This record gives sequence, C-alpha cells and structure tokens, in this order.
Amino acid sequence: MRILYHFPLCPFSRKIRLVLSEKRLPFELRLERPWERRTDYLELNPAGTVPTLLEENGLVIPDSWVIGEYLDEAYPDTSLLGRTLAERVEIRRLLAWFDGKFYEEVTRNLVGEKHLKRMAGRGQPTAGALREGYANLRQHLEYLGWLAETRKWLAGSNISLADFAAAAHLSVLDFAGDIDWNLVPAARDWYARMKSRPSFRPLLTDRVPGLTPPAHYADLDF
Repeated sequence: MRILYHFPLCPFSRKIRLVLSEKRLPFELRLERPWERRTDYLELNPAGTVPTLLEENGLVIPDSWVIGEYLDEAYPDTSLLGRTLAERVEIRRLLAWFDGKFYEEVTRNLVGEKHLKRMAGRGQPTAGALREGYANLRQHLEYLGWLAETRKWLAGSNISLADFAAAAHLSVLDFAGDIDWNLVPAARDWYARMKSRPSFRPLLTDRVPGLTPPAHYADLDF
C-alpha cells in the first residue's frame, strides 16, 4: 500500500489526497506534524514539508507539485494535467496561482496565523496578517468566480489539477470558518460541484482537535 504523509490543515496535502482518490489509487494516510522535524521523516524528505508520497516500490516523492506531476505521468488513464500544450500551460499557470499566490496572500495569513502557529507553539496570530488575508481572500474569490462563470472547469473544459489545488485551499479555509460564500455565488457553486465528487468525501469527514468546522462544511448543498 502506498503511503501519503500529510497534515489535515495543509492544503498541499489535501490536493494530493484528492488527486489520489480521483485516480482511484488506494493509499494509507500517515499524520505528520512538519514542525516536529522527526529524524525518520527528514530521511524521507530532507525539506521536512508535507506531503510526501511513498510508493509501494519504495520510491519517495516529496512536494505536492512533484507528486502531482508524477501521478499524472505514472497513472495517465485519468489525466489531470491536460492533453494539449495550451491546456497544460493554463493548468500549470493556475496551479502556480493557487499554490503560490493564493497560499502566500490568503491561506498562510489566515490558517497559518490563526491555527498552525498555535499548534506549533509559535505564539499568537498577527493582526495585520489576518486583515491582509481577509482582504486578499475576497479578491481571489472574485477571480475564481470569474473563471467558474466563463469556463466549465477552472482551466477549461475538463477538470484538472487546477481545480483540486483551488478546492484544497478553499476546503482548509472553509474548515476554519473563514469564507463567506454569499460574497461570490459563482465560486460557491463551483465549490459545491467539487464537494459533491466522491474523491472529496474523505476530506469532509476530517476533524482536527481544538477546531470545529461550521455546520455547512460537510453539507453538499451548503
């Protein structure tokens, strides 16, 4: 059985969980708290970040970007990176947007400050970071809503890694109760479609000690 080392509030871990499930690849979850920097884990992934995938043949794949590319190359029957060069460019552009820009401007400022800091024993959240995160979140939701209104899926006509990256970040924020879905109905409707996919169901059952998700978190109809 392949093993995925993950942390529940890590959007990059969630993205790979979604991709593995979408590709119908069985896996076992292993909880990893990256701030603990366990020696055994650092031997697998010297960066100490999550996720890390350990394949059944012993191959170790660190980093969600690398894992996503690997899974699409190794298991191409369900392609999530597009078929044409133009599709792949747009998917990778949006992957960089959500895993880079969105993470730095929103997820890190909200989930990182409010919850991961506390869990890692690194003090209280910074008020300025929270204000910046909420302000940025609305702008990003409006952009996501525009994508959802003008395309079938975020990167085009087919569901892709871009959708799973965006949904992973939003699911973490939604778990923490940080999203007002009434602000951008198009973004809400797209996320409802993502939540309804079988691959998403395990995420909706996640629970984290000390943090209770809002009632709508696991509700497929909000």
